[in-house]
This record gives sequence, C-alpha cells and structure tokens, in this order.
Amino acid sequence: MHSKTLRIIQAMIMTGLIFYVPVNAQNKVRAIFVTPKPGFFQNSVMKDDREVTERLSPPAEYKILTVDLSDNHYPAKVSYYTNTQWHNPPVSQGNTNTCWCFSTTSFLESEAYRINKMKVRLSEMYTVYWEYVEKARRFVEKRGDSDFNEGSEANAVTRMWEKYGIIPEADFTGLLDGRKFPNHEPMIKEMKSYLALVRERSAWDEEAVISTIKSIMKHYIGEPPAEITVAGKKITPLQYLHDVLKLDPENYVSMLSYEQEPFYEHVEYKVPDNWWHSTDYCNVPLEVYMSALKQAIQNGYTVSIGGDVSEAGFDRKTQCAIVPDFDIPSASINDDARQFRFSNQTTTDDHGMHLVGSTVKDGKEWFLIKDSGSGSKNNDPNAPEFGYYFFSEDYVKLKMMDFMVHRDAVKDLLIKVR
Repeated sequence: MHSKTLRIIQAMIMTGLIFYVPVNAQNKVRAIFVTPKPGFFQNSVMKDDREVTERLSPPAEYKILTVDLSDNHYPAKVSYYTNTQWHNPPVSQGNTNTCWCFSTTSFLESEAYRINKMKVRLSEMYTVYWEYVEKARRFVEKRGDSDFNEGSEANAVTRMWEKYGIIPEADFTGLLDGRKFPNHEPMIKEMKSYLALVRERSAWDEEAVISTIKSIMKHYIGEPPAEITVAGKKITPLQYLHDVLKLDPENYVSMLSYEQEPFYEHVEYKVPDNWWHSTDYCNVPLEVYMSALKQAIQNGYTVSIGGDVSEAGFDRKTQCAIVPDFDIPSASINDDARQFRFSNQTTTDDHGMHLVGSTVKDGKEWFLIKDSGSGSKNNDPNAPEFGYYFFSEDYVKLKMMDFMVHRDAVKDLLIKVR
C-alpha cells in the first residue's frame, strides 16, 4: 500500500494533477494517518496463525493515509438502502483470494431468487476446484506461459458452471478437519511449487498434471461429488444447474469501461486475473456504463462488480468509500481520469463484490455492497452492517472497473456492442 500511495503522488506531480480544489468541492474531508489494528481477518480467520507468528516475530507498526469521515453524515446503515434486492447474508472467504467466486456466486444466488423465487446457498469451493483444474490444463497447453494464482474474474464462474455445473454449498464446503474458514495459502503454494517443477522438467503430460493438482486439492479441500441428491433423486451438477436452478450461464454479460480499447466492442480486460484472456467484455463509455449500472439496480437486478478497494477514500470505520476532494473533484471524474489511474496502476483489479441495492443522498446515488472479504467485517458482528460496504456514486465511477449482470438488464445497450 505504501508503494501504491507513492505511485499516486508521483503520477499527480508528473501530470500536473495537484491542483487547487474549490471550496464547494464535493466530499471535502481531511486526511489522517492511522495505524491499522487487527480486525476480523486476524482475530477470526487467522487467529491461530497470528498468535504463533506474532509471538515469534512481532509485526512492525506502520501507518496509512486515509480519509477521516468521523464528522460526516454518509448513508452508512443498511436500513438506509430501501432499494435492496434479496441476497444471502454475507459469508467470509477466509484466507483465500477467491472474492471473484464468492461475489459472483452470491450474485447468481440472487438471480435464482429473482427468476425462480428459489433461496439457495451454493458452493463456492466447487467452482474454485474446477477453476484450478482448468488453470492447470491451460498451464500445460501453454507450456507454462499462463497465470496460475488464486485470482480470477466474475465470468470465470459462469464459464465453469457451463462446463461443470454447480451444487449446493452443503454438498461441498471445502472445509476439512473442523475448519470454520477456508485457508488456501498452503494449497496454492504446493500447487505452484509442483507446476514450477513441471515447467523445469518439461513434464507436459496433461493427464498426469491434472491428476496431481486434483490430489493436492483433495488433501486440502476434499473432492467434489459427481452426483448429488435432490428430492430423493440422484442428479449431476449440470442437471442441478439447468433443471433445478434453471439458470443459463450464457445469459450473463460483463460490462467494462476503459479507453485503452475501442468503445462499443467486445474486448479483453487486460488484467492478470483474466488469465484465459477472455474477450467477452462489452466496453462502453463511462457515462453509459454508469447509466446501465444504475438502471439495472433500479429495475430490480443485482450485479457482481469488481475494482479497486485500496484507496485513501476508503474509510474502514464507517465502511464508506468516497472520492475525497484531495484526490479529484467530482466534476472531473471522466473517462480520462479513470483510464489515467488504470494505466499508471493506481487503480488495480483488487476485489470482487456483490452490489445488492442503492439509495440517494444529496442528489448522489449510493450503493450497498455485500462483501466476502475481511475488511467489511471489522465492525460489530451482530450489527446489520457486518459484511457490507457503502460506495458513493463517484467511487464506483472512478474505481469500479467492470460488472456482470443479466443480459436483459442491458439488452438495449448490447445491440450497440459489436
């Protein structure tokens, strides 16, 4: 985070973006340095590991620059969001970088309810399992020239579902030995070490590689079932997807907005997590992107959304995300400002979340964000706000790079995309 802050300052100096901010600029707040304290991740997900590592090597104290929203009045209560759609309560992704799957699975659970009035809890780890299988397959096909990490994108979920189906969470939790939270750190380390050996030895036997990857995963998260029982009948995961959930993965589209690719075309989202180089993203101008997003939410849809959450305008106390005036005035947030930050990597593809509702305050839209990461869980676990963020329209406009939605929500826009 320190290097990222430095890049922001350097980029602003080099491009002349350190400018006078009008007195009446929006989100006029002061910046402060704070020392992060242990939160949900340290105290719940990694409690045992933290106790051991901190005893052996106490962590060095550090500070980060962040907004101080203690004297401001933002819609930081779930109850303020009257336009909210059904969704399952927030769950934790534990010590994994699988937000892409947790957020999109949550989104598709909401879709099952929106379309079929089904309240279901689906298995994230089932999708994650097959995602690793496909990553290993491509690693072999490309002779090691393919990313193998935990991250991925929202459309990876529908891609895996189309091939492997899906099952309820109760049929495959991925939690062994009484664990409450998933921890994939040792698993991914072992898989990457194995694949490094495969590359070193040019041992490009696809069947052997995938078999070994499955064996490693079986040790850490188990093995997903080939069949499940629903209403006393044995069915496959694909049958559960098509016959029970009645969801069609092809009905979901990914919307993107950045200037480096042509607008109104299907393009590649050029980030490491798009490891299979999908070119299915519908790239549109920023104002069109925001209009489509707001219209979808107003019409009863939810979306799986992704972007940057490591910003000074992201307040961990109130769980609110704004664009402060010491960054850029609201009126100056446009395609150029968005692309500038993506190009210099001060906007990064950090995190996937589930946008489930909205409200309007002072003429600006605010969005209710359900989150699986630990940052949203540092407040009272008994409070309704546990597991949620509150994003201002400006923050989404500047920092949220893409979203997935049902094609019906943007059908008029899709006609214009080649």
